[in-house]
Amino acid sequence: MVDRARLRGPEGTPNESRSWWLREALAADSGAPCPPLMGRVQADVAIVGGGYTGLWTAFHLKQADPGADVVLLEADICGGGPSGRNGGFMYGLWEDFPVLVDLFGTEGAVRVGQASERAVDLAEDVFRKASIDIWFQRSGYLTVSTSAVFDEAIDEVRRLQSRDGFPAGLFQLLSAPEVADRCRSPQFRAGVLQTQGATVQPARLARGLRALVLDMGVRIYEGTPVDVIEGGTLVKIVTRGGEVAADQAVLGLNAWSNQIPQFRRSIIPRSSHIVLTKPAPERLQEMGWTGGEGIGDFRATVHYLRTTPDGRIAFGAGTGSSGRGVNGRMSNDPSWYQRLEATLHKWFPGFRDVGIDAVWGGPIDVGAHHVPFFGSMWGGNVHYGMGFTGGGVGPCVLGGQILSSLVLGRQDEFSSLPLVGFRSKRFPPEPLLSVGARLTLEAILRTDDAWEAGRSGNPVLEMMARLPRRFGYNLGH
Repeated sequence: MVDRARLRGPEGTPNESRSWWLREALAADSGAPCPPLMGRVQADVAIVGGGYTGLWTAFHLKQADPGADVVLLEADICGGGPSGRNGGFMYGLWEDFPVLVDLFGTEGAVRVGQASERAVDLAEDVFRKASIDIWFQRSGYLTVSTSAVFDEAIDEVRRLQSRDGFPAGLFQLLSAPEVADRCRSPQFRAGVLQTQGATVQPARLARGLRALVLDMGVRIYEGTPVDVIEGGTLVKIVTRGGEVAADQAVLGLNAWSNQIPQFRRSIIPRSSHIVLTKPAPERLQEMGWTGGEGIGDFRATVHYLRTTPDGRIAFGAGTGSSGRGVNGRMSNDPSWYQRLEATLHKWFPGFRDVGIDAVWGGPIDVGAHHVPFFGSMWGGNVHYGMGFTGGGVGPCVLGGQILSSLVLGRQDEFSSLPLVGFRSKRFPPEPLLSVGARLTLEAILRTDDAWEAGRSGNPVLEMMARLPRRFGYNLGH
C-alpha cells in the first residue's frame, strides 16, 4: 500500500484580510519574489509549509549542512498562516511542566524545558546578529487573575515552583498592587510573571526567517498549494503547477495537519481572533502599561494581549473549534470581534473611545496534551512537527532543531528529546469529535464567563467543562 495524503488549502489571502502584523511587515520589507513552482524539480529535502516550523527547519538544516539542497513549498506566502497572525509571545515550555512530568518523567520534562528556553535565546541571537528588527522585547509574560475563582490558579503556580527540577526564579508571584504597578485594570487581581517571556512582531519574525533562508540558498516557492504527498524511496509532492521529488520531506502544516490520515484524530483545528486598537500611547501611560509585558489570564479560553511600539493594544482569544477541519468561519467571525472589543473595554475603560484599527483571525493546531510532538513516518523519510496549540513562537525554534536532526539522521540532544516519537493522545472518532469539540468548548467558554463575572457556573456546564481532563486531555478545566 502506498503511503499518501491529499491536502486542501490554505489558499492565498487578499492583503486587506491579512493580519495587521503581516501588512506592517510586508510594508517594511516585501522581500525577494518567490514565484510559484512550475514544472518538476528535485531536492535533498522538501519542506511543506512556510511558517515557523518549516522556516526554522530550513534554517537549522542549512546551518548544519550548507550543501543540502532544500526546497520549501508554501500555499500562500511565508508567514501567511498562524506564524504571521499570532499574538507574538515567545517563551518556552516550562508552563506545561506538570504535563511534561506526567508524560516523560522529571528528567525528561527538565530536558524539554531547558531546550525550549535555550531556543528563545538562540532566536534572539540570530536576529540580533542579522540586524533584523523583529521587535524583540524580553519584558516577561504576566498572567493575571480576573476573579476570585481564578485566584486558585496562583496557588497551583506556587505548588509548581516547589516541584523537583523546576527552575527557581522563572515565575514571580505578584500581589494585586504589584500587578497594578505594571498594568492597571479594574479587572486585574494578583498574578504571575514569567520572567523569561518575550514579545515579538510575529510576521516580522516569519518574513525575517524567509530572508535568512533565501540567503542560505533555500529555494522557496510561494503560492504553491500541495495537492498530494506520496511516500517512497523518493518522496513525491504534487502541486498545482509542478512536482517535487525529494529524498526526505518535512511537514509543517499546523492546523492542516489533520488532513494527513495518521493525524486525523491527533489535531483539532481551533480558531483564534485578535482586535487591534488605534495608537493611544498616552492611555497606556495612564494605565502604567509601559514595560512591554505580554499579558494573559487564567481562563481555559485564554485572553492574550500585548502592546505595540506605537501604543496600540492587540487583544485576542482562542475562539471556535472544529473536529472536521479548517473552515472559513475560523478566519472571520464578527461575533468574536465584538466580544473581544467589549472585553477590552471592560478591562481598560480608558480605551473605550479609542477605535479598533484592524481585526483578524484563523485556525491553529490543538493537540490533546498542549505539548508539541515530532517524529518520522512512511519509511522514516517523512518528518513532522505539530500540536503547538497556539504557543509555538518559541517552541518552533526548538522544533526546527529537532526536525533538522531527524532529517540528517543525527543522534543528538534534539532528536533524543522525549517529544520525538511521542504520539499525542487521540481524540474520539467522528461524529463524537466534531459534536464533542463544539459542545465542550461552549461549556468551557460559558463557565469561564461566569467565573470571570464572579458568579457560580451552571453545574451541568461546569461538569462538561471538566470532562476533557477527566478523559486525559490537557484542555478545559
